[in-house]
Amino acid sequence: MRNWEKVLPVLEALYERGQATGHGWTLDTEFLLPHQQHAGALASQSLVELAGREDRAELSVLVGQPVRWAARLTPHGHDTLIYGRIRPRADQAPHKTATGQMVELMPSQMAALRVFTGLAGQLQVPPADGLAEQVRAASCDHGIKRWRLHLTPEQIESVAYGFWLHGLTGSAAEANRFNREYDAIYRPPTGGAYRQATAAARTPS
Repeated sequence: MRNWEKVLPVLEALYERGQATGHGWTLDTEFLLPHQQHAGALASQSLVELAGREDRAELSVLVGQPVRWAARLTPHGHDTLIYGRIRPRADQAPHKTATGQMVELMPSQMAALRVFTGLAGQLQVPPADGLAEQVRAASCDHGIKRWRLHLTPEQIESVAYGFWLHGLTGSAAEANRFNREYDAIYRPPTGGAYRQATAAARTPS
């Protein structure tokens, strides 16, 4: 069972019913036969656990009637559901603003950018507004192995800053390529400009 448009609703239903029962299991009386079959298919992928004989016996005593079938999410199934709720879809193009520019990033650049946006709450010079959302909504052209984002000038400058940090602690190739293709490279301010920039960065918006 690989059609995620069908997988996620089954996981969602198991999660909701399991939460409602208090014991975590979804019983045969709460799931139609086709849904039970779908859940059984997901068990082969370690996303769903089917109740064994002892579990069904305990559940039968608990609910006061015979339980012939029961299922619940495995930890893998739970995490798949959580991730699936927010994962970017391949057919979702990132929102293009009026001043946006399409930027294509190599996988190594995209990996560095994800690290940068993921540290937003810890950085004194955080990513530009909306950059993290653009990263989450980015689509990948697998033919040319490039990630496509639509970025404002401020976001492009912020990406350059992220690649500058990456270059200081690892490879400068990502920053150099970004500069060649989009004429964007970060150069830290010095002297009075540095004091102004750091003061602005530390001033709450």
